[in-house]
Amino acid sequence: MERLTRHIYPGLLCGIIIMILCGLPGSYFPTVRTFWEWLGPDKLVHALMFAVLAFMIAFGYRDEYRQRDKQYRVRLQVATFLISVSYGALTEVLQHYLFRGRCGSVYDFFADVIGCVLGIFIFKIAFRKKILKN
Repeated sequence: MERLTRHIYPGLLCGIIIMILCGLPGSYFPTVRTFWEWLGPDKLVHALMFAVLAFMIAFGYRDEYRQRDKQYRVRLQVATFLISVSYGALTEVLQHYLFRGRCGSVYDFFADVIGCVLGIFIFKIAFRKKILKN
């Protein structure tokens, strides 16, 4: 059990920070209007937050990623994607139904998904370039 919990600490900490940020009332953040509502700067923030989340989830398992075969690596990437995308959906549902001063958005969720893919991609690049060490 200790080995499992050691691996989830980076992603868990990042997930807690994301939930706190997503739960803050919208009046805490400056509003910037753009031509298209779905292309606002908050989408970039969502993508960045979830890129970090996906990266940190995969980062927790970097030792196993290094030592195991290609099939394990693919399963880790798929699991990381599914966990981080599910968490993105959960934050949007909670924003819509539970958090005051916030509203869930499908466009925010799409930005979350793009961020998850980006985080996994960055992890793979960093691993290949041997940036990630023990």
